[in-house]
Amino acid sequence: MTLIELSDAPALRAQLRDFYDDYAYCLDEGRLEEWPDFFTEDCHYRVLSRENHDAGLPLGLIYCMNKNMVRDRVTALRETTMFEPRSLRHFISGVRVMELQGDHIVSQANFAVMESLSDREPTLNMVGRYLDVLRVTPDGLLLSRRDCVYDNYRVRTSLIVPI
Repeated sequence: MTLIELSDAPALRAQLRDFYDDYAYCLDEGRLEEWPDFFTEDCHYRVLSRENHDAGLPLGLIYCMNKNMVRDRVTALRETTMFEPRSLRHFISGVRVMELQGDHIVSQANFAVMESLSDREPTLNMVGRYLDVLRVTPDGLLLSRRDCVYDNYRVRTSLIVPI
């Protein structure tokens, strides 16, 4: 895969939008075993509050320091965690290219995650922004770092599946 130059920003943003759409589809359709395929081996994945992010505090609700930890998250969800069945829908907007660093793209996008439980009306589960560093590889874009910074005052239900 070749990186589209920043001078062609609309094409680069379109490339990123496709990546984000594929990511959301994977999670929304419950294809959790495919979720680690969006990350590099040495990735970092965190879900943390806006307050912690703004204060430079690393503590998050989910913290994976490499792809093996991302895989372990899937295993835990599939084999050990019991939770009420739910449907999620990720809405991603405001995709921005912040910077190009060699074969890396620094980007951000807004997200909103709606959750539907079997016996309740859908609710807004989480809202925030992705702060990403993506690596350009022969197989396409991969996340080397993703911080899911949520704006919620509190997390309404258990944070079970990835954001």
